[in-house]
Amino acid sequence: MVLRSIVLRALAMSAPECTPAQNCIFCTIVNENDQSKIIYQDDDVVAFPDIKPAAEHHYLIIPRTHLPNAKDLDSSHKSLVEHMIKVGNDILTEKNADLSNSRLGFHWPPFNTIAHLHLHAIAPVDKMSFVSKLIFRPDSYWFVSVS
Repeated sequence: MVLRSIVLRALAMSAPECTPAQNCIFCTIVNENDQSKIIYQDDDVVAFPDIKPAAEHHYLIIPRTHLPNAKDLDSSHKSLVEHMIKVGNDILTEKNADLSNSRLGFHWPPFNTIAHLHLHAIAPVDKMSFVSKLIFRPDSYWFVSVS
């Protein structure tokens, strides 16, 4: 019953499609280049802490180019996704997080709340709350891990 209510709530909150010209908060972060939020950036991606962290270390790695979600990825995005994963692992390592106790992945539509592709890099997994463990459950209908 709890799982059903979480799924129904996620469906109700699913992100509307947006374009960079619309009110995409992640495009705003990329374009404003707010150094108080950004912990890593390069020509392809930007990383910053999640505003609702599921664990002590919870970071989002987003492409500078607006892509709505993981469903929109194809083979042309392989190097981008590999780079996002590398950046996520590098940030966790830099923050002294244990990579063997971490989780990297994407929410799968309609369970994403922001319609801009973002990789979650989370650690330590064993310290996450019960609800966070459900929300970021690997290879579920709503969250796809990169491993």
